[in-house]
Amino acid sequence: MRNERTSSVRAQLSLLSAMVIFGTIGLMVRKIPVSSGELALYRAMLAVVVLSGVFLLTKQKIPFREIRKELPLLLISGVAMGFNWILLFEAYKYTTVSVATLSYYFAPVIVMVACPLIFKEKLSVKQLICFIMSTAGLVLITGTAGGGTQDLLGIVFGLGAALFYATVMLLNKFIKGVAGVQRTFLQFVAAVIILLPYVALTSGFTL
Repeated sequence: MRNERTSSVRAQLSLLSAMVIFGTIGLMVRKIPVSSGELALYRAMLAVVVLSGVFLLTKQKIPFREIRKELPLLLISGVAMGFNWILLFEAYKYTTVSVATLSYYFAPVIVMVACPLIFKEKLSVKQLICFIMSTAGLVLITGTAGGGTQDLLGIVFGLGAALFYATVMLLNKFIKGVAGVQRTFLQFVAAVIILLPYVALTSGFTL
């Protein structure tokens, strides 16, 4: 019982820490003078380096033979993750951090609506009410974000990022037999593979 309580506290602290760290992204993105695509690429590359170090220290290996059937989904989810970041970073540049973040957090609502269509799950009355309230809240945010073209464009970018993030979450439900850290590492590698040519063909490399 004590071990379960300790594990629960650790999980809650980990979640809280992740949320605090994620909350700093918007502030940092506004201070980094590179394109959104280039910033997403460097973020993915840094993640690959850090996780490679984790694998070396823990002596973990990725069982490619066992997960080869999962690789196409991992590649697609990694691509979705990369473009999710690009659109989110663009949203931060066009509207306020708070409005961009709120638009981005429409992703769980998209997942909630998609699950009954993809997985044949039943949509409860409570979930339907939450969907209506979330959508109404987003409409109110859109109406009070300043009304300018830039704010509206930022919201559109935020919703686009939410759509890609929802795609990642839905694809993860199909990926079986791949540990969380290994899955994340392979998704970051896929993001690097797709973002390298994208950045080269669009903004180019400035660092």
